[in-house]
Amino acid sequence: MTRQPEPLEGKTLLITGAARRIGAAIVRMLHAEGMNIALHYRSSREDAEALQRELETIRPGSVSLVQADLLETARLPKLVEHCLDEWGRLDVLINNASTFYPTPLGEITERDWDVLMGSNLKAPLFLAQAAADALRRVNGNIINIIDIHAYRPLKGYPVYSAAKGGLKTLTESLARELGPEVRVNGVAPGAILWPEHEEPYGKVHQEIIERTALKREGSPEDIARTVLFLIRDAVYITGQIIPVEGGRMLHH
Repeated sequence: MTRQPEPLEGKTLLITGAARRIGAAIVRMLHAEGMNIALHYRSSREDAEALQRELETIRPGSVSLVQADLLETARLPKLVEHCLDEWGRLDVLINNASTFYPTPLGEITERDWDVLMGSNLKAPLFLAQAAADALRRVNGNIINIIDIHAYRPLKGYPVYSAAKGGLKTLTESLARELGPEVRVNGVAPGAILWPEHEEPYGKVHQEIIERTALKREGSPEDIARTVLFLIRDAVYITGQIIPVEGGRMLHH
């Protein structure tokens, strides 16, 4: 029997770090498909509230905000409970929140390790564990937003690169652990969105774009469309990471 793509109307999403940029693009696209959204943020409260207002205007009662520091592991099950209290179900968990900053060798502190591993690897694991039962009940999905630096470490960012490498392997592990009921996949953005504190149109930026096969920068919507495909259409795909990077990895 062929499994048909699943309509997403009335299903619920828990997404971390979703107030801005890639997270917000994913939220808008899945909301447009009819999903209810538990939108987690840490400090971007104004952005989160603005996004909630925008989407609630379209469909009242469809977006709930939840604030948390994901490094507080003991609080992570409360994010899942929030969804169940609000809508009685959890269909999709998207681990999108990420901390990104350089850690040159020789200057790395244990705090750097805790923060970068905590947001990029530890929180996704403990959220997945907390969400597993709810997701199993509805044949749900987990999507981890990874990074092409999981494959090719970024110079000057060894801890971040290792954390994303761990998240890639964790995605494959969770697919094994949670199958057959729950599918687990990842998306690895390439030259998509530059951290605001770095000059976006500098020489480095241009060089990275030149190294893509498509010679252009991707957009948050490119990531969101891939996430939508994995949730709605890819009913026989699990344990896979899709790089969305314009052919950047073709160049060694």
